[in-house]
Amino acid sequence: MSIVTKTGDSGTTALMYGRRVPKNHPRVEAYGAIDELNAALGVARAAAATENFIADKLLAIQKDLIVVMGELCVQPEDLKRYFADGYLPVTPEMTARLDALVKEIESQNISFKGWATPGATGTSAALDVARTICRRAERRVCELKFVGELHNGEIVIYLNRLGDLLWLFARWAEQGMKNPE
Repeated sequence: MSIVTKTGDSGTTALMYGRRVPKNHPRVEAYGAIDELNAALGVARAAAATENFIADKLLAIQKDLIVVMGELCVQPEDLKRYFADGYLPVTPEMTARLDALVKEIESQNISFKGWATPGATGTSAALDVARTICRRAERRVCELKFVGELHNGEIVIYLNRLGDLLWLFARWAEQGMKNPE
């Protein structure tokens, strides 16, 4: 099977379970932004390769984002089938892991005042790019929420917390903090 299916040539794309929507549908915008975020986190993870604490945490987050994308690419009427097929929802436990990381990093007394200017290090710059993409993804998911097409509000909470964490990771990388573990 080729990657070239030509099914999107008309400007539509398939959601999970075959429902077709326009490529600019808010659902496609939402999971597409998460896909961009995942790619940006891959760049940040590569930049942080010598900083194992960040790189390891980013890999785990990237795996979580697969769960987020999966849930977002399903129309609400297909969610029962999605979960019956064994796919997992975004859970408060996923957000709690991010909260724990925020707490762990903040315990190191990272100093910051006002706005950060991205670019102090390659790693922090990549993390700041990922953070801004995360915030855009959050806005796209909120759009789904406010038109009544978001089944799981935990996705917004998860993305909000992830944006905060990425900001902290960037400041941590700028200051050359040591592995808190």
